Amino acid sequence: MNYTPRQIVEELDKYIIGQDKAKRAVAIALRNRYRRSKLPKELRDEITPKNIIMRGPTGVGKTEIARRLAKLVKAPFIKIEATKYTEVGYVGRDVESMVRDLVEVSVRMVKDEQAHEVEQKVMPRVEQRLVDAIVDTRRANDIVTDKNEVTTQLREGKLEEESIEIMVLDSPKPILAVGGPEISLGSMFDGMLPQKRKKRKMTVSRAREIITSEECDKIIDNDNVNAEAIRRAEEEGIIFIDEIDKIIGGAGGSNNQDVSREGVQRDILPIVEGSTVATKYGNVKTDFMLFIASGAFHVSNIEDMIPELQGRFPIRVELENLTKDDFKRILSETKNSVILQYQSILKVDNIALKFGEDAIDEIAEIAVAENETSENIGARRLHTLMEALLEDISFNASGDHPMLEVLIDRSYVQNAFKATKQKYDLKKYVL
Repeated sequence: MNYTPRQIVEELDKYIIGQDKAKRAVAIALRNRYRRSKLPKELRDEITPKNIIMRGPTGVGKTEIARRLAKLVKAPFIKIEATKYTEVGYVGRDVESMVRDLVEVSVRMVKDEQAHEVEQKVMPRVEQRLVDAIVDTRRANDIVTDKNEVTTQLREGKLEEESIEIMVLDSPKPILAVGGPEISLGSMFDGMLPQKRKKRKMTVSRAREIITSEECDKIIDNDNVNAEAIRRAEEEGIIFIDEIDKIIGGAGGSNNQDVSREGVQRDILPIVEGSTVATKYGNVKTDFMLFIASGAFHVSNIEDMIPELQGRFPIRVELENLTKDDFKRILSETKNSVILQYQSILKVDNIALKFGEDAIDEIAEIAVAENETSENIGARRLHTLMEALLEDISFNASGDHPMLEVLIDRSYVQNAFKATKQKYDLKKYVL
């Protein structure tokens, strides 16, 4: 991890506008992991991550900051909703399943990396199996086929969309989870029974993916994969707990629902504090995982959490409401910006969208007004507005015409949101 905190913030700035305090907090937390890894083992075991809790309205970048952070350093990352967990003894998901989910993500990451490393080794075998499948399928349909010609066409990429039948592994799917580790009933007898195969019909391109995966699995050492995955989950894993405010009772008063919510908090406490969770890949310690919690905290406060859990989130960050300038920058400045997304989508159907500066200014102004007068949904408001703005163009674009340039200016935006603007004008007369 060669990123300094300043470089981490610069990378986050490409995707997220504003929220400098939150970016600095997560950048420091991430860099501290790297610093810890360079310390002697005795001292390293004493230093635990400083977990973060973010407070701010929806749609201002809380989840995106955590997701981009994990992507930046290729760390195992999961986002979970606190509301889907129940207190021990109730029907529903137990909080330990968040750790098992993180390990699953970590295993998949490591396996993908190792598969990429051995991909070239298995290519001859993959090609052979594909050629055999194409020849067998054609002969079954009474089509005269030359194997050498098929091989040449396959290498030239001319057969990618041809439909073939291949034998693939029949992976066990049933899962048994009764308050503990999830167990695949089919995998319980791995190594004891021969693997089942079934015939499937698919395109050559899809068959290549499946056969490559099968051949890579034969070379990859699963024990090493599992050990590395557990290490990464323990040392580098990031768990983002969203909607944590929904498991906190409102200030003042208590009822049965609040007691149940407090039970979930108490169940989360040992996970965040540091405990050992049993998974199908082995025991996983949570002591050095980084936990980032977030919530809007409309009807409750961070101080309403049980004190023990509050203490496990020493870093608190307030995220701010988005301003008109923020909306303008989100529309046009971020990497893969909202406008770029819509331009790219409509370009498929030969529509070249152009947005004037005055149009961007007007959309940002309407977004601020909408968030102030109705529910504040942050940057998600832009998608609502853009869908409404471009509805007519999207509906009529068919792609069977030459490239058309369409200019979106202020008057176009005002005309599209005439009723909305009128609503704001009337509000000043409401007592």
